[in-house]
Amino acid sequence: MKKVLFFILSLTFYSVFSQNLVLNPSFEDYKYCPKAISCFNGNVTNWSTPTLGSTDYFNSCSTFFGFSNYIGNQKARTGKGYAGIYVYASPNYREYIQGKLKETLIKGKTYQITFYISLADNSNHSIKDLGIFMTSSKRFNNQSDKTINAKRISKKVLGFAYVPFFSKESYSNKKEWIKMTSIYKASGFENFFIIGNFNNNSSSKIEKLEKSKYEDFSYYYIDDVSIEPIEKVESKEILLNDETVETALERNKIYTFKNVLFNFDKSILLEVSKIELNKLSKYLKDNSKLNIEIYGHTDNIGTKKRNEELSQERAESVSKYLILQGLDVSRIHWFGFGSSQPVSTNETEEGRAQNRRVEFKLIEKIK
Repeated sequence: MKKVLFFILSLTFYSVFSQNLVLNPSFEDYKYCPKAISCFNGNVTNWSTPTLGSTDYFNSCSTFFGFSNYIGNQKARTGKGYAGIYVYASPNYREYIQGKLKETLIKGKTYQITFYISLADNSNHSIKDLGIFMTSSKRFNNQSDKTINAKRISKKVLGFAYVPFFSKESYSNKKEWIKMTSIYKASGFENFFIIGNFNNNSSSKIEKLEKSKYEDFSYYYIDDVSIEPIEKVESKEILLNDETVETALERNKIYTFKNVLFNFDKSILLEVSKIELNKLSKYLKDNSKLNIEIYGHTDNIGTKKRNEELSQERAESVSKYLILQGLDVSRIHWFGFGSSQPVSTNETEEGRAQNRRVEFKLIEKIK
């Protein structure tokens, strides 16, 4: 008789419903096929630009501004269209895309924000600084094509919220579409959102790439934007034996590891962590059509910068262990959210312990 192990992957998990609240999320609906640059604003349905920056629209319907365009060559991730923006250029020139939601976000509810980017071939710099600016109303500044200071506005004015996307490495992939994701707790005013780089040139984290005949700039394609509600579901135990998972892990649900642990302010996995990770590694080997995302979180003790670094390092440590167990690197992505996504109070040690966590989500591969 085989030995049976009870392996509790999480105390709670969260369901991400397939209810995308972004209108025209992959830029498929438009008024006319682009025949020149700057054909985004006033053309792509339910999208606009919040400044005078001349955001571009690319669609395979056009022989001039299709998948092979003046800034490089990239197929749409899905469908026939995508957007393109300058996120770093002189002198603090910026382009943004502004999207509209189907409905106002509900106060206190948690949402997952996702979009995909690809660095344009002709870019000679890559960047770490991308984010989303949540707003109550549609914005337009007809006096400027420069940086929007979303951080400052969010701190001083009601009806605004800035959501950064943290990355230890710059987004330098020119071949593949890279997934950007964050978890956001709504305040109840959100009707619109803006995507781009909200730091000026001097404070942007950039990486210089190959030499180029062009002036310094960084330009990204954007596709498949989604904002979806997340619901907390009752706790669940996962029963494993030597060969099988008796209860399958569900797709697109965020699970919290119970015993993936680290020493204080460290990112080296403790030996006890490997029990859960070895079981998860076997499950992934047995289910080759699944990809996985790892999310690191901290409490609010320490500086914001250090917490962001530590959460990223811990998520990376978990990911690299799974890779060492044989998981193909293309099947895993990891993200650090610092202390920005608490699940409990930071006023008590018990609450802080719940906030110091590593999560994961299983995703079906796109065929």
